[in-house]
Amino acid sequence: MKLIGPFKQIVTLNNLPLRGKLSDEQLEIISDGGILIEENKILKVGDFENLKSNNNNAALELIEDEQILLPAFVDAHTHICFGGNRANDFAMRNAGKTYLEIAQSGGGIWSSVQHTRSASEEELLKTLLERINTLISLGITTIEIKSGYGLDVENELKMLRIIKKAQSLTSATIVPTCLSAHLKPRDFEGSNEEYLNFIIEQILPRVKEENLANRVDIFIEKSAFLPEESKEFLLKTKELGFDITVHADQFTPGSSRIAVEVGAQSADHLEATIDEDIDFIAKSDTVAIALPGASLGLGEKFTPARKLLDAGAIVAIASDWNPGSAPMGNLVTQASILATYQKLSTAEVLAGLTYRASYALGLKDRGILATGYKADFVSYKTDNFQNILYNQGSLKPENVYIDGYKI
Repeated sequence: MKLIGPFKQIVTLNNLPLRGKLSDEQLEIISDGGILIEENKILKVGDFENLKSNNNNAALELIEDEQILLPAFVDAHTHICFGGNRANDFAMRNAGKTYLEIAQSGGGIWSSVQHTRSASEEELLKTLLERINTLISLGITTIEIKSGYGLDVENELKMLRIIKKAQSLTSATIVPTCLSAHLKPRDFEGSNEEYLNFIIEQILPRVKEENLANRVDIFIEKSAFLPEESKEFLLKTKELGFDITVHADQFTPGSSRIAVEVGAQSADHLEATIDEDIDFIAKSDTVAIALPGASLGLGEKFTPARKLLDAGAIVAIASDWNPGSAPMGNLVTQASILATYQKLSTAEVLAGLTYRASYALGLKDRGILATGYKADFVSYKTDNFQNILYNQGSLKPENVYIDGYKI
């Protein structure tokens, strides 16, 4: 048993609703608090001196300077297993080239597919671990990671095996997702429908057999897969026993409805979601995941997070870190900017980075500092938790804890 503290403020995020808008006045803030840990679980959060006097046998980890404590963050949507980079795409986009023009000149997702296919397993693992460590340093201890830059049996399995190996080499929690339905690869001879059937028949059985992922994703968009064929694919993946998530409404509306209809854990992007679909999402348990990094990378509008929250939706925020549209990877910076443009309260942002994001991954044991929850938390050297978003990511975590141990 270990007691850590005292902290100037502990923001527990306890006793908050899963869905809908939040005010900062709803936040439970414990002043001069401590957190009592046993093994990898939180035993109690409360006044440090009271915890100390009532738990004489607890080992003490004293915090000598002013720090605040929060649950560690969850990044519920990343593509950080990839080869190469697409800096030229970014330059061309800023120079006025369209997505289609960039793709035709050798850029776009297909460029990342080629780089990832040609990269060695050692190289992919090395760069993946570097990105995971970067995220940990930013206070993120649960990370969803997608495949989707292989797009054939050999290379999709290669990516997922590397992601699985990375889990054995990091103390962060990795949640792998099979995104073989990122787009139909140029070297596949057949229709979209035939490629989706190929995934069902050739890739997913191997994924299941090797226990490489329990989640499947698809990009529903004019440039990728159309709504009806995507819906059929998702229903088939559910029959195979996979949880599902969807790249929805990034450029055109409508696919978020499919995500809800098939019972997806989350609908991610939603930049193009229309008002009637906002209400449809809000009445469901499908989490709306805003990806402000993609909006910043592409110069597109932001997910209508304010409207979604006001309608009663479950809203999370993730980085979408990928080599093309969202290369930044700094989740707190992105969330701070989203908050500015969408007028989100600090409570709404913190909830979207913690327990609401973990819910989108089917993980209900983290994201809150309370008895029984996983002891993942992050401290900042400041006297006021509001400074985290105020500094828009420039205030870095002082310490990151996983399972109660400082990383």
